[in-house]
Order: sequence, then C-alpha cells, then structure tokens
Amino acid sequence: MCYHVHMETINIRSLHIKTGEIVRRVHEGHRLVITDHGKPVAALVPFREEEFGIGFEARETLPDFDDLPPVSRDSSSYISDDRGGG
Repeated sequence: MCYHVHMETINIRSLHIKTGEIVRRVHEGHRLVITDHGKPVAALVPFREEEFGIGFEARETLPDFDDLPPVSRDSSSYISDDRGGG
C-alpha cells in the first residue's frame, strides 16, 4: 500500500531564522519538508521514541564508567582549551 502524506515545506533560510518557532511547531505535531533551492533535502517530524529508541538520558552506562572522575565544566570549554582558545 502506498499513500502520499502532505507535508508543509520551508526553505533553509526560513529554518535558520525561525528555528525555535519551527521546532515548537514540529513538537506540536506538524511535519515539515526542508528545501534547498526548491528541492527537498530533509524532513522534520515529531520525535517518537518507539521509532528512535530510548532517550539519551534514560540510557545506562557501563560499569567501567562509574569510576571516572566527575566533569566540572562544559565539554566545549575543554575543546576550546585544546584548540588554544581557552
């Protein structure tokens, strides 16, 4: 069985300018196709756990990670330090 589901389109520029608004709309159930120069390149659809698996925060770590020291700062600061920009 094949059927067509209409999805609203939005171009990349609009997505860039209105990201927060668009993500909230998708969260409410809207489905959007992202276009680049009029051609579809991606789709934004509401997240459904049954399609993508359990959320990152719900995953359990391996016991080997229990002994690692806590991280006191955001990982981006470590990357900045490594690049000499810290």
